[in-house]
Amino acid sequence: MGNKHLGFTLLEILLAIFIFSIIMITLFGAFSMVVSSADIIDKNIAANEMAKSCLIRMTDDLQSIYVTPDIRYSKPEFNSEPDPYRVVGEIVTTQGKDLPKLRFTSSAHIPFGKGVSFGVAEIVYYVSETEENRIMLRRSDQINLDTPSETDGTDPVLCEDIKSLKFTYYDKEGTGHESWDSETAEFKYETPSAIEILLETGDEYTSFFFTTRVILPVFRIESGEEDAL
Repeated sequence: MGNKHLGFTLLEILLAIFIFSIIMITLFGAFSMVVSSADIIDKNIAANEMAKSCLIRMTDDLQSIYVTPDIRYSKPEFNSEPDPYRVVGEIVTTQGKDLPKLRFTSSAHIPFGKGVSFGVAEIVYYVSETEENRIMLRRSDQINLDTPSETDGTDPVLCEDIKSLKFTYYDKEGTGHESWDSETAEFKYETPSAIEILLETGDEYTSFFFTTRVILPVFRIESGEEDAL
């Protein structure tokens, strides 16, 4: 007798295609999940490394801070030149966010190019915006203290995709302040004894938080002598 089933019926072919489609969709979904997870892990690693490098740079700068000793310091008078080794921390508004700007002097100057000497430099941390409305933290480094610094958004970038940044300045009693100006009576013409940094990076969906507190190796106090740790 002849075999009546010489091929597949249309129903069997459609069923096979349906099962194959389900398998392929499942495999593609699993593959996409693996790729997406790998991208998230890579992004987290990149954000962590960037923030780590940023905090290390700021820690090195602050641990090399230079301030005018009390024995040589003169309180500013009307129209007098400000102390070149002053510490000024202020709040600026960018994209509706209150972000800090910190100015101090440090021996952690990074010379660029030939013939540039080492020495105490003016360091300024400030934020700038890109055309895509991203906020970046920049570092100005100027060896000539007689020339006003130009924080024009062309300085090297320390950290990208800043969501928030906060400096807390601690006086000799350990009290925290959101701002600081060592040239004013409000802060007794002193410099902070420590600075805490709280950094938040990420996008609209994720946030990464990093924090450190830098104990300054030297700071000026009101009592008439320079205090060193």
